[in-house]
Amino acid sequence: MSLFMNSQSQKHHSSKHNMKKRLTKDQVRVLEISFASNKKLEPERKLQLSRDLGIPPRQIAIWYQNKRARWKTQSLELDHGALQLRLEAASAEKKQLEKEVQRLREELEKAHKVLVSVRQFSNPPLMDVSSLSRCCDERGSSSLHDQDHGSCSWVNNSNEALQLEELYACLMGGHGSTTCA
Repeated sequence: MSLFMNSQSQKHHSSKHNMKKRLTKDQVRVLEISFASNKKLEPERKLQLSRDLGIPPRQIAIWYQNKRARWKTQSLELDHGALQLRLEAASAEKKQLEKEVQRLREELEKAHKVLVSVRQFSNPPLMDVSSLSRCCDERGSSSLHDQDHGSCSWVNNSNEALQLEELYACLMGGHGSTTCA
């Protein structure tokens, strides 16, 4: 008798399973339009779609649940792609900035060597780079600006001004020698 009941149960289960039919293209299109307007399925909307499409309400609810899961996955993939692009751009910018920092360090080292050389040959000697840096730090960069002449200058210990243009030309080799007399 147990075999008979199992057989009946399987028939009932399989007939229930067969009631779920595949959706037509038109039904899917209507469900897609409905999903696009509202991602959450309200009970009234579920019953209306069930009547309009001739589909059991449970099948509509399952379709919405599956569609929402696919939609979330697609959204996460898009977000991941956008974040990946931003990461790549930030990495490229970081590399570019590191190159720029290295170039500026090399330029600063070159300027330091030139100033040391100029200091050795100048009379009276110019301030060293640390004094210039300290001067800039104490006064702020805008205080180095000469209000009367509209040009920047550094002053050595003897109050003799070395114009920024002359210093820059010296640092960049504009006078043809490292002594820049």
